[in-house]
Amino acid sequence: MSARECAWTALAAVLITLVPVVDLFVPPDIHLAHALVLPVALAAVFLGPRRSTLTAGLAVLALIAAGAERMSLTTESVLLQLCSLVGLSVLLIVISRLLERRRHEVLGLRRVSEAVLRPLPRQAGPVSIASAYRAADVGTPVGGDLYAVARTADSTRLLIGDVRGKGLGSVGDTELVLGAFRAAAHRQSPLPELVASLEGSVRWGMNERGDAAGSLETAERFVTAAVIEIPDDDPCVHVISCGHLPPLLFHQGTVAALDTADPAPPLGLGALADGGYTPTTFAFVPGDRLLMYTDGVTEARDGKGDFYPLLERAAAWVDHHPGRLVQAVTADLRAHAPAGLDDDMAVVALQRDEPRAAGVPEDPEDPEELCGR
Repeated sequence: MSARECAWTALAAVLITLVPVVDLFVPPDIHLAHALVLPVALAAVFLGPRRSTLTAGLAVLALIAAGAERMSLTTESVLLQLCSLVGLSVLLIVISRLLERRRHEVLGLRRVSEAVLRPLPRQAGPVSIASAYRAADVGTPVGGDLYAVARTADSTRLLIGDVRGKGLGSVGDTELVLGAFRAAAHRQSPLPELVASLEGSVRWGMNERGDAAGSLETAERFVTAAVIEIPDDDPCVHVISCGHLPPLLFHQGTVAALDTADPAPPLGLGALADGGYTPTTFAFVPGDRLLMYTDGVTEARDGKGDFYPLLERAAAWVDHHPGRLVQAVTADLRAHAPAGLDDDMAVVALQRDEPRAAGVPEDPEDPEELCGR
């Protein structure tokens, strides 16, 4: 039994004991039987059905003892109080059983979420990482947004994506995408081959699930995603966007959106792609930060219906490290949409930490040239 459960048990026992004791000192026309419902209610909410059943039994015994003390046990008033206490106790025990079942369901969902959407590491090679996640369905730990990090021998790869749909209904597709990424991302294959592998796995998996369910909506299922690769020894980042929102780059006191030159269709719709997957390379030197996010951020609305202006707000956070940057975004987002978010939301901040490689100028005039552009 935890310390909190011990405290609630002790409080319930004290309340039950007080009723027959206090009854000895109050006038005969004052009855405290109704107070016995309180410990039963506390036990039902905080201690589970077994202990609430025991508490209810003790409460009934306390009422019988109080009635016997006053020689009024068989009176109509005491019998009515006794029946009322028993009836309310049965109702509270049923509620307690439902609450316990719900707690087990939430615990199971959390275990599933830990297996599906694993927490990101704080460090991956020379890259510092911070993240935040919130599912649209209240009380569920995972929804249709996703992220994952993988290490190769000489680079860090990150996936962020948004499954069509939200909440629990999209968890299956979330698991499919993350499983495909984890199976392939650690290999040394080039980034375009990795994304092509993701596309094949996602399209096959969604078609299979659609056929098994007899669904005609397979063509409407897709995943917007961005896959990036940060080489350990080159001050740049390679980005392939599959219909996803552009990352924000924080560089020397400025912030800008990294729009890819040749974005691909979302995963699951790769048959629409003409020329495969071409990465776009951007400078990413030590001290630079990247902010990846899903549309649960940019489509959050305030009371007037205005979307959240992430790029505009981000200008105030150019000196924030990843952890503080994620905190600033999530706190500002809550202030912008106090009524809550209508969609899943994921935010990931990255920072390159390693010192400049030998031979790289301390202040290059054109950092794009360092990335082979």
